[in-house]
Amino acid sequence: MQVRALPVLQNWDCHSCGDCCRSYAVPVTAEERRRIEAQGWERLPEFQGVPYFVKRNGEFYLNHRADGGCVFLGADKLCRIHGQFGSAAKPLACRIYPFLLVPAGDHWNFGLRLACPSAAENKGRPLSAQAGDARQYADFFESTAVKGSLDGSPPPLYGNQSVGWGDVGRIATAFSKLLANGADPFERRWRKLLFVVSMLRKAKFDGGGDPKKAVVGGRLSELLHVLGTAAEEEEPAEPGEVARPGWVGRTVFRQLVALFARKDHGAEKGEAQRGPVRRFASAVRFATGRGRVPKVHAVLTDGATFAAGERPLGALGADAVALLTRWHRLKVESLQFCGAPNFGLSVWDGIESLALTFPAAMWLARVLVAGGTEPGAAVTQAVRMVDDNFGFNPLFGSARQKFALRLIAARGDLPKLVAWYGR
Repeated sequence: MQVRALPVLQNWDCHSCGDCCRSYAVPVTAEERRRIEAQGWERLPEFQGVPYFVKRNGEFYLNHRADGGCVFLGADKLCRIHGQFGSAAKPLACRIYPFLLVPAGDHWNFGLRLACPSAAENKGRPLSAQAGDARQYADFFESTAVKGSLDGSPPPLYGNQSVGWGDVGRIATAFSKLLANGADPFERRWRKLLFVVSMLRKAKFDGGGDPKKAVVGGRLSELLHVLGTAAEEEEPAEPGEVARPGWVGRTVFRQLVALFARKDHGAEKGEAQRGPVRRFASAVRFATGRGRVPKVHAVLTDGATFAAGERPLGALGADAVALLTRWHRLKVESLQFCGAPNFGLSVWDGIESLALTFPAAMWLARVLVAGGTEPGAAVTQAVRMVDDNFGFNPLFGSARQKFALRLIAARGDLPKLVAWYGR
């Protein structure tokens, strides 16, 4: 299978910040454990009596020191395994981060996690220049995958409505173009896209069983173009012209924001996540939306309030808009928003789940600004927090959270949330 770098302008190189070595519980296989144990680290004084791995829920992970760093993280913020034995000696999870490889029929889509600071800041070489590394990772996945597991069907559009991989790609390209339209404020780009999705939900793509009437190929492209044009007429130009989201929508939204914001591992673990009692109290606070915001992530200040999340952030700077555009186009074009990479969501449900990350990030940015963070830096930090959980926090795959997403969309609150928190 080929590896296709996305046309979105996205750069990355590791700048040795050590953030990933402090933030994640890294799983290791039996083979990786044997390889690391054979490297002779026990001969060094600093490794005397220090276990390399910890076991939780039947799985092994790299151990971390008291300061939150991986046991193999050196004082220079570099991986000691990498430095002494090369990249191939590290666990695969360490080698591939922050890259993403999404199987899409006859090829892999090459994406990136913007939870990494260098990725969020677009620092380094273009992704297309790193296709060689991506090919090595793809080779590994292909060699270890169960026969036929990579040759699966594309995710359904919704229900039993489906199209081929090529048409799923057509849809993703059309959505990416809507998000790239610099003539609109970013929040309106999302409202127009959501309008298109609301219309597509009413379409029958299989032609009622008649292949000659199926909405695929050129017909699908024409439909997407017509709906994109209609969205320009239907969606108000200003967010102030859109009704405020309802009480139910705002309440459910805050509980989803709590999941997008939380940090359960590493040096940035939030105090509100330490123990079941604190987690329960945090959930209650997010449900009521009053008083101080629970510290579900270490970057949230003690004085952060829910009231701050309701105050408009104002016009976004060019850098913040560029970041939001790269972020969401990357998720759309890589197809990370639906199917297996996003807990089995259909195309329409998946794109709505991605849309929700925009108001979630903007809400968090408002709270961070109220705590003294500069607006541009607040947006960057908020994007990193949300992207850290999108498609990876298993709670989003639960029936409860999928129902919460459907509830917001079914009530018509999603474009209202986009407009309200995009102000």
